Amino acid sequence: MGHPCLQRSAASVLLPAQATDATLVADMQATMEDAGGTGLAAPQVYADRRIIVYYVAAHRNQGKSVPLQVLVNPVLTPLDERVSYDWEACLSVPGLSGLVPRYKAVNWSAYDMTGAEIHGEAHDFHARVLQHEIDHLDGFLYPMRMDDLSLLVFQDQLKYGIPEKARALMEAAKDGG
Repeated sequence: MGHPCLQRSAASVLLPAQATDATLVADMQATMEDAGGTGLAAPQVYADRRIIVYYVAAHRNQGKSVPLQVLVNPVLTPLDERVSYDWEACLSVPGLSGLVPRYKAVNWSAYDMTGAEIHGEAHDFHARVLQHEIDHLDGFLYPMRMDDLSLLVFQDQLKYGIPEKARALMEAAKDGG
């Protein structure tokens, strides 16, 4: 947190991607896996490129896994105004978690490394991961999306339970969304 690369919009990638971008993606995948992360954006490894890598484990996404994806120049569009609140953490904000509102469902479009257009729809945790990683491409860290910074906590404190204020926000979003 604080590095200039994380505070600005990343540069679009000219397609098809170059060999240096393929090397960057391989390094990003290794870094994400080594750190036990779910996703990683190029600015997190100080590369000024609009590239993200991610996967979604089935146990975190209502039994639906998403294999490792590489998205180049991704764009999101919310499917509707429904929002959910959930805890997020980030490799760029180590040791902390925050309660972050995110759209429940999004359409996404991007390119693969060859320049072929790809697109899809993402819901729930999958949508949250995409929004989190694409925020990195636009110079945002998840605390900047939080409604209430009093709900930015050390991760190890969550083992003692969720703050009542957080529980209320999560339930209200469930009931309304």
